[in-house]
Amino acid sequence: MTARTRIAVGAVAVVCGLVTVGLIVLVFAADLETANRTASIVGAVATLVGTTLSVYALYRTPGNPSSVEARQRGVAAGGSIGRAVTGDSVQTSGPAPVPPATPGPPGRAGPIRAGERGVAAGDDIGEAITGDGP
Repeated sequence: MTARTRIAVGAVAVVCGLVTVGLIVLVFAADLETANRTASIVGAVATLVGTTLSVYALYRTPGNPSSVEARQRGVAAGGSIGRAVTGDSVQTSGPAPVPPATPGPPGRAGPIRAGERGVAAGDDIGEAITGDGP
């Protein structure tokens, strides 16, 4: 967790604590009906904020993958791969295909790993040739 995230989490915790204490004081200082209406409004606002943050987290652009790793004779890339050849004696013809553009945020978060003679990419793979040629 970064320092900025720790500060944000701490600030949210303090605000939530203060709101809780304020609602408890309101129950004793005012009548129960007023405290009930106030708690309902605070709950509705908290629900809207939570929903907004959840939608933001779902649709935000992910950062770069934390790691890209390929084992022996494997191919791995954080973005797209036009053509990946891991086999022996393979002959290709023509230019490497261009992967189609995909809608939405590019790449994926998290590690990208390709096993032995495997191919892995954060986005699209146009062509992968993993077997041996004639």
